[in-house]
Amino acid sequence: MNPMIELTSSRANEMVDPALHVWGWEIPSYLFLGGLVAGMMIISGYFLLRGNGTKRDTVTYLLPGLGIAFLSLGMLALFLDLEQKLHVWRFYTTFRATSPMSWGSWILLLVYPAMATQMLLRPPARLAERVPPLAALSKRLRAIPKMESIVAVANIALGTSLGVYTGVLLSTLGARPLWNSALLGPLFLLSGLSAAAAFVHLVARDRDEQVLLARADNAFLGMELAVIGLFLIGLVTSTQAHADAASLLLGGPYTAVFWVFVVGVGLVLPLGIQSLATRHVIQHTPVAPILVLAGGLLLRFVIVYAGQASHWNLI
Repeated sequence: MNPMIELTSSRANEMVDPALHVWGWEIPSYLFLGGLVAGMMIISGYFLLRGNGTKRDTVTYLLPGLGIAFLSLGMLALFLDLEQKLHVWRFYTTFRATSPMSWGSWILLLVYPAMATQMLLRPPARLAERVPPLAALSKRLRAIPKMESIVAVANIALGTSLGVYTGVLLSTLGARPLWNSALLGPLFLLSGLSAAAAFVHLVARDRDEQVLLARADNAFLGMELAVIGLFLIGLVTSTQAHADAASLLLGGPYTAVFWVFVVGVGLVLPLGIQSLATRHVIQHTPVAPILVLAGGLLLRFVIVYAGQASHWNLI
């Protein structure tokens, strides 16, 4: 018998029959929030590295604190999906270089102090005014030579690792041909950057910041569309199992939601709206960033659910 044949059974005796755990809403939600936080870390780290500290109330200085909150929500979703919740600490008793889950566990552990340190370096002006010890600590940290550059580079590096990891986690699961693509890591990273830029564009009140992040989001959306095209081409031109997996998005049950809502509403439409806004043809509107965020979340749901529906039919 070929070992790649997937076992299925109509019986339900978990003590005898093999059980296949189906991922629900928790995993795509975790992947989205992880990608969003990754984008926040890269964007905020970039601004810190530039030394852009003249406007302390801009949204980019709130991103480290918001990132900690959003990542904690994502970790909660991941925790809810765990079968043996009380054994989660075992992830941190070892490190396996060949295991993406081991890499992910340690990356997730490191991003918290990285974001917290950046938040202490450049706390929001109003918070620093209300908490004098925080302002004093921030001043002492900034006095350390090259401290801001080190923290900025650490956040950019860890944010990139976190964003890529959310895609690599799926791509290494060989039992699902839809996920067997090296482009999932870059795709999820770009989607996370786009979502983070859209979030800042959505809540920013500073005009310059709003325009800058809208332009950045347009670039991320364009690159994301290109990677999606390459991702599908790679599947279609690979083995029959990969082509069958791609057919789930190219005429199969996930076609409408993928092309209409993920690509059309979540990528192409906001790209058009934001392009007109950055060229001053129309006013900036919250519609475009909201669509980007919704599209990024839906992308994870489609990839996770369609991926679980794909299989190797070697009989």
